[in-house]
Amino acid sequence: MTPFAFNTTKSILFGPGTSAELGARAGAVLGGRTLLVTDPGIRKLGLAEKAIASLQATGAEILVFDAVEADPSRTTLMNAVDAGRSLGATGVIGFGGGSSLDVAKLAALLLGSGEDLDGAWGVAQAKGPRLPLVLVPTTAGTGSEVTPVSIITVGGDEKRGVSSPVILPDIAVLDAELTLGLPAHITAATGVDAMVHAIEAYASKNANNNPLSKMLAREALRLLGANIEKAVFEGSDIEARGAMLLGSMLAGQAFANSPVAAVHALAYPLGGFFHVPHGLSNALVLPHVLRFNAPRASMLYAEIAADAFPSLASETDAETRAAAFVDALADLSKRLGMQTTLREVNIREADLADLAANAMKQQRLLVNNPRDVTQDDALAIYRAAL
Repeated sequence: MTPFAFNTTKSILFGPGTSAELGARAGAVLGGRTLLVTDPGIRKLGLAEKAIASLQATGAEILVFDAVEADPSRTTLMNAVDAGRSLGATGVIGFGGGSSLDVAKLAALLLGSGEDLDGAWGVAQAKGPRLPLVLVPTTAGTGSEVTPVSIITVGGDEKRGVSSPVILPDIAVLDAELTLGLPAHITAATGVDAMVHAIEAYASKNANNNPLSKMLAREALRLLGANIEKAVFEGSDIEARGAMLLGSMLAGQAFANSPVAAVHALAYPLGGFFHVPHGLSNALVLPHVLRFNAPRASMLYAEIAADAFPSLASETDAETRAAAFVDALADLSKRLGMQTTLREVNIREADLADLAANAMKQQRLLVNNPRDVTQDDALAIYRAAL
């Protein structure tokens, strides 16, 4: 068996209402002065109030930084760090979607180590130590609570990332009650995003693709495929919401150790230049990238097809099952009410060459793809998605 490394979050707390017990479950880890990083929407909805109250009941002082935006900027990150320094923070909580969790990860790193952010970009460059860190996701999609990655926008539309086990949190809190009010379109996009994480992790060409990641990816697809439509159309179903949150986390553990590939590489420019939400960006290019990959990956896609869509189990021919899997994913996006073409998000033929050129900058992802992708290939995939 090929050697591999597998890193994940040290402790995971799962269950409805778990975030309201944060003081008792995580207060000792965080210490007496906690910086809570979130966004204005979460604060307005009051989703974090029970968690804050439970921490305050232990005597902890809580400073809420609620200025995180989508695709958070370096300025926002440094403002969060300044807030933590003013508090003399002993611990950090990220509470919200992937953007808030990304800011919290790096705030904990910079507050704990004092290291220069510019020296931390890239893979395994962050040295630490970081402050104690707890992450509480409010969407079922990014899996950020179990990934060693943080993505920040650094001037214009350029995104840079830190990837290091140092920024894995001490505790991830999965509370499905926090996702009950999530709008249907966000539930759909984040759910498909999680499915993409599992699919790309399973088929990743990365040298660290491993049996644990493959096992987690398949269980993630089973949970996500069985529950995504119920979560979208019956949003108050706590069981479906919990299954989505767990599936998202399992997919996060999978791709954190067996990295994603061309779907994400081609999705990033859609977000960077056209501000298409990340989950939707992935969904728009997903079937077209998988069809491109099929000559090299049809056996892999055939292996996971029935995990997401049990009706495909009856198809015995691997290539036919793989093709049906791709078609089922495309049809799922339609059933969930998502946009399915680039034109629907105001992208035109004249934009595609620039998108293809920018996708090629994502070599850290493209090297994991089952089939090599040239700039002409990327352009052809975008044209198929138009």
